[in-house]
Amino acid sequence: MKTIEPKEKKIINCAIYTRKSVSDGLERDFTTLDAQRESCESYIASQKNEGWICLPEEYDDGGFTGANTDRPALQRLMTDIKTNKVNCVVVYKVDRLSRSLLNFAELLSVFEEHGVTFVSITQHFNTQNSMGRLTLNILLSFAQFEREIISERTRDKMGAAKRKGKWIGGRPPLGYNIDKDKHKLVVNQKEAEIVRKIFDSYIEKRSILSVTMIMNELGCTTKQHTSETGKKFGGIQFRSNGMQQILRKPLYTGKVLYHGEIYPGEHEAIITDETFQKVQSILVENRPDWKMTKKTKHVGLLTGLLRCKACNCAMYFSYNTKANKYTYHYYLCMSASKRGYKTCPTRLLSAQKIEQKIIELLRTLTPMPKLDEKVWDTFNLQDKSAIIKTVLKEASFDGNKGILEIVLLKNNKSCQYKVELKELKNLPVPPNQINIKNEPQLRQRLILAHQIQDVLVDGRVKDLKQMAEWLNLGDIKIYLIMNSLMLAPSIQEEILLSDDKNISLIPEYKINEICRELDWEKQKEKWQKLLKDPTA
Repeated sequence: MKTIEPKEKKIINCAIYTRKSVSDGLERDFTTLDAQRESCESYIASQKNEGWICLPEEYDDGGFTGANTDRPALQRLMTDIKTNKVNCVVVYKVDRLSRSLLNFAELLSVFEEHGVTFVSITQHFNTQNSMGRLTLNILLSFAQFEREIISERTRDKMGAAKRKGKWIGGRPPLGYNIDKDKHKLVVNQKEAEIVRKIFDSYIEKRSILSVTMIMNELGCTTKQHTSETGKKFGGIQFRSNGMQQILRKPLYTGKVLYHGEIYPGEHEAIITDETFQKVQSILVENRPDWKMTKKTKHVGLLTGLLRCKACNCAMYFSYNTKANKYTYHYYLCMSASKRGYKTCPTRLLSAQKIEQKIIELLRTLTPMPKLDEKVWDTFNLQDKSAIIKTVLKEASFDGNKGILEIVLLKNNKSCQYKVELKELKNLPVPPNQINIKNEPQLRQRLILAHQIQDVLVDGRVKDLKQMAEWLNLGDIKIYLIMNSLMLAPSIQEEILLSDDKNISLIPEYKINEICRELDWEKQKEKWQKLLKDPTA
């Protein structure tokens, strides 16, 4: 008789995953993580006849919530699953792996994809059968419900504490320390003097940037904190955005802000209500003083690419109008805008000059046809910006050393050039451009129409639509401007050369009506009537 040999059992490599939401007690010799692991090891040992083997790797997440999957041990476990090192995941309870039904569904999908079984030892099921999967989904729904209830209770508790004026935790602000026994804020007298100096200086200077520079020059720093692990935070120079937060914080008047409502606090005030209200009034009046003037529609070619090497921070594109006559476009160092110009050797660079310089250098570094001067001038701003980003990885300028560095995107090649800071400063305003700004609007419009026509004739733009994008004008607006060229030559001559003051009083819509008249003689009749009485 033929002997039937017993079938060799398949080896199942089991990984134990443990988790604890808070880090309290993890320093003990025997923790809840150890208890979870010990129970799981016993269960795996009971399944030895089924070929179960406990892997030696420990997947323990201490102090991590189950609301998401951003946990180091869990990520290691998922990596090992994807590399087929794990056949079965064992946990003490389902909610140790996840408290989110959505997250768990994603994890389970990965398990199934790699043929991994999931087992919860205290709830007696595994995902190898349909009943186990049903039970799992029911348990997860309750786990998620429990988590949401706990979150709601926590929010309600924190809200009730704030309404009573209590400090509910976190890092204390400048001017205060935490009394750990009474769980309340107490005044740090040395830092409180800095806070008072900040408020008094703002009332005097009425400028956040000025106050920031004053405090930094005095050697004052932000609040310094030391974590439980000994890592230090803060203790650095002030920035304008952080200074603004200090000036707008009602906490310094001994009050607590919660959901837009202010409640009396348990802590002592550092400044008076009168001082605080005076500062808030000045902040409202001086809103342009602290609100960044950068606008999204004003974007430079080097936006997101240019950095200040000396300060190791970005330079952003902005503009400034002098006496309502001329607009300067420039790139401003982020550090200079927040800590004051004295802190940065570069400060700001002329947008026109730095962009032109970098484009010239790129032409020598890459044979890209689109960078050719004649071809380049045919593109609009959006197209130019897209082209630059396909060539340039980063550009930086060091105002101290006068070095412009360009890093190419393709091969990460870095090239440095000696460029003096004065070469990249704002261009002087040409006198004729100032004079044009002083001319009547009607004259400026006609001059612009002739300039646009010259650009079109030279072939520097494809059409009026592209020109409108260059000038940031709407399609209708640019066609109305170009209609000025339909005026009779004698009318155009009078608009450009006449000293008649009534030309300044003629509204644009009246000229639009004359432009629509194709007969020059009729145009002249309407023009003479309009010139005599612009308001008619």
